[in-house]
Amino acid sequence: MSDLNLLYTDVEDDLRSSVRDLLTDRCAPTDVAAAYDGRSAVDGLWKALAVDMGLAGLLVPEERGGAGASAREAAVVLEELGRTVAPVPFLTSAVVATAVLADTDGDLLDQLAAGERTAALAVPLSTAPDGAIPAVRAAGGRLTGTVSSVAGALESDVLLVPATTGDGLSVHAVRTTEVTADPVVSLDMSRQLADIGLNDVAGTQVIADAEPVVRRALRLGAALLASEQVGIARWCLEETVGYLKQRRQFGRVVGGFQALKHRLADVAIGVDSGAAAARNAAAAAAAEDPDFEVAAAVAQAYCGDLAVTAAEEAVQLHGGIGMTWEHPAHLYLKRAKADQLAFGAPGAHRARLAELVDLPGAPA
Repeated sequence: MSDLNLLYTDVEDDLRSSVRDLLTDRCAPTDVAAAYDGRSAVDGLWKALAVDMGLAGLLVPEERGGAGASAREAAVVLEELGRTVAPVPFLTSAVVATAVLADTDGDLLDQLAAGERTAALAVPLSTAPDGAIPAVRAAGGRLTGTVSSVAGALESDVLLVPATTGDGLSVHAVRTTEVTADPVVSLDMSRQLADIGLNDVAGTQVIADAEPVVRRALRLGAALLASEQVGIARWCLEETVGYLKQRRQFGRVVGGFQALKHRLADVAIGVDSGAAAARNAAAAAAAEDPDFEVAAAVAQAYCGDLAVTAAEEAVQLHGGIGMTWEHPAHLYLKRAKADQLAFGAPGAHRARLAELVDLPGAPA
């Protein structure tokens, strides 16, 4: 792997500060928790991020109306979104769907960049970059089939639907109003899933030989999801440390207990290691490094488990209050667990990493 600069630039630091300020003002834990009651989670937040800040077009070239930024900047945004478990379709629309459309000439990419429309790739959220890609049937420009557990579908205006034809896999753009989208009651309602049904629906083919494009987009999604997972883990660590510095038991500050120090030290080491892995994956994606696939597999294999561990520790070390609905720790545990299964579970990425580095399998 070539030498990659993993340090944050001044531009990235400024971007982080701006996103954090907005999320602090507009995305309180009580707003996120509203999604579990079936209410609108955070009114106007996506518009503020997508249009006012221009983040919808972060990965779109300037000549197409975007910011012309790279995966490094997108990773910074996702770290901050992870810190607030913000219920916005940045990952599904501004990263994955945008990556699918990156080389297309139509107006849809321009509209995504301007924040005028939102799109989602119609595959299950659990689809790994190297796994089977579920596809509907396409005949005469009409699509028929079902796709389960699609993330970002309920917020999207357009679905990018992989479909099988006589010539292989293609991607068709379908207006969301033309399909049935049944919400799924899932563990993490801050990134809600939907089951999509297409019954002889008209679609516009946007990519013909689509399998390499879809896999590239899924791999970018997996790589940058690691940054969101690091954001989740870092919030859990900082919040728990702050709480244990104030909580007293038996006349002593709880944070002074040796056993708790050891547990927090393990989480702190994990957060630093995960941040390095996630940052490396983002930098490799931005530089189009030939070892990007290795970097993405390492980041997702490590950060998926890290976020769950950090969130579990946050719930447990907050004691009784950590088990309550009022404390936001449960929101982070739910997002961490859902993220652990997104774009392939850590075990799948470890298996793929073993293949990439020619690691021999375990004896039978």
